[in-house]
Amino acid sequence: MSTTNYSEKFSDREIDRIIEMAWEDRTTFDAIEFQFCLKEQEVIELMRRQMKPSSFKMWRERVQGRATKHAAKRSFEKGTFKSTRQKQITHNKISKR
Repeated sequence: MSTTNYSEKFSDREIDRIIEMAWEDRTTFDAIEFQFCLKEQEVIELMRRQMKPSSFKMWRERVQGRATKHAAKRSFEKGTFKSTRQKQITHNKISKR
C-alpha cells in the first residue's frame, strides 16, 4: 500500500488513532487489524511514513519483541489491567474507599 492509499483510505483523525494505538503498550497489532484492517507490516509502514525518522526508530526499538503487542505472546488474559487503588466510578460519582 502506498502513502497516497493511506490518506485516501483513512482520515487524518483515523491515522492519528492508528499511531496512538501503535504507541500504546497494551494495544495489540491484532486490535489495530480488527479495527482498521491493517496488518502489522502495514502499521509499521504507516508509522514509517507518518513519523519523523528518529521517532519511528524509537518506536521500533520500543515495540520490537514486546510481548504485549502480540496477542499470542501475552501472558495475561484479554482485558485491561485495573489497579486495586483505582477509584470506582458509579452513577457519575466517585466512590470513596
